Amino acid sequence: MDTINVVALCGSLRQQSLNKKLLHQAIELAPKELSFRHGDLSELPLYNEDLQNAGFPVGVDRLHRLLISADAILIVTPEYNYSIPGVLKNAIDWLSRYQPHGFHNKPIAIMGASPGRMGTCRCQYHLRQVMVFLNAWVLNKPEIMISEAHQAFDPQGRLNDPKLVELVQSQMRSLKQMVHI
Repeated sequence: MDTINVVALCGSLRQQSLNKKLLHQAIELAPKELSFRHGDLSELPLYNEDLQNAGFPVGVDRLHRLLISADAILIVTPEYNYSIPGVLKNAIDWLSRYQPHGFHNKPIAIMGASPGRMGTCRCQYHLRQVMVFLNAWVLNKPEIMISEAHQAFDPQGRLNDPKLVELVQSQMRSLKQMVHI
């Protein structure tokens, strides 16, 4: 089977982020046919049309090329103030300015972890709305919205609940299948 190139985006910049731990678990638990490349959001300036008109910044251009060459995208994100974290929304705003942009017609899996009881459901629903506008194909099920995530990982950063491990594996298998539809 051919290798499936997946760009992994994390909506958190913090080094010890629960969502970075979840992203690493998704990569570790994914089928071997999925090959991941990390998209770095930390290099992107705030979106400004004046900057765009002067030429896309190097970090934005690098991320755009990654998305264009990808077969699928994995977004792992926290929820900030009931919605999409600014760093992720800013990246989407920049990347949507290309024609064609890298989200167009791409399969996308979304997951998130939060110490709160709602997981990242509101963020994920907002992100799905944005992806509809961008003509991306968001994987519907399984949804992964880990609540009380500060208890979900062992000291090595691995998920400690076998049901969550299976859920992540299932979503990664579903993303693989979605690429081949």
